Amino acid sequence: MRHILALAFLSLAAPVAAQTAGGPFTVQGGQSFARLDEALMAIRGQDATIVIAPGTYHECAIQQAGHITFKAAVPGQVIFEQTACEGKAALVLRGTGSTVDGIVFRGFKVDDGNGAGIRIESGPLVVRNSMFLDSQEGIIGGSGTNIPITIDHTTFSGLGQCDQSPSCAHSVYFETKGLVTITNSRFERGRGGHYVKVRGPRVSITNNSFDDTAGHKTNYMIDLPNGATGLIQGNTFVQGRDKENWTGFIVVAAEVREQSAAGLRIVGNTASLAPGETRSPAFVADYSHERLAVGDNRLGKGVRAFETR
Repeated sequence: MRHILALAFLSLAAPVAAQTAGGPFTVQGGQSFARLDEALMAIRGQDATIVIAPGTYHECAIQQAGHITFKAAVPGQVIFEQTACEGKAALVLRGTGSTVDGIVFRGFKVDDGNGAGIRIESGPLVVRNSMFLDSQEGIIGGSGTNIPITIDHTTFSGLGQCDQSPSCAHSVYFETKGLVTITNSRFERGRGGHYVKVRGPRVSITNNSFDDTAGHKTNYMIDLPNGATGLIQGNTFVQGRDKENWTGFIVVAAEVREQSAAGLRIVGNTASLAPGETRSPAFVADYSHERLAVGDNRLGKGVRAFETR
């Protein structure tokens, strides 16, 4: 987790909209622009990389076409803050694909309770070396599509809510039918909801850190509410004391048995309780009644290995 920790300590006090010649948003190999939406309009649906100069930006953008890479010139020193397009997110993505690299998103709050750094509506998404901080949601979307989503070396901190809208928001929430891959990332200090909620049929969640010790009114670490197959391996979980639902770390098919969970492999993880916690949650709570492949996991005192509900 050294890469994550290094990113977390990068300065977040970069100058507001630090300027390069022609503007801070540069289409790689081409022109620079004063605003991100101007750069997207100039690309006219082509595939491109937009390199963003260090700064704090109170603006948002909607990607309508093409495969776009949004890349921080200096990872951790490009910050999008508070301004959401269409009442959704800093980046609303509707192109043929998107990559977000090295960008910080913080302070997003909208009326429907789902203010996010990124709203993915079409095209594959890759997020790496980024941070999502102190918002209602980190990344949300993928409804009704078959797009893959990949998250790597990214931090999610101070996210989620269950008291600002009729339904909860989460650190990440995906409805895509494609594979969701989350690796080498950190989830911490949740403010409500689940840390990872995926309605799709396939997941690969490996080598992440889930630290709930400073969480507030949180629920599950990983929620697969419709059932899912795939792999959950090499993660470290610490469950905190301030929970709305403390009964499980990883919960399968709690809402509907819509997709098979047979063979879901959960192995090589470490799970424990925060100091002073006396309740006894299940590490895996299964509503699917299918045969999961729960292997050897290192469980601390008070954590029960498995429960069928």
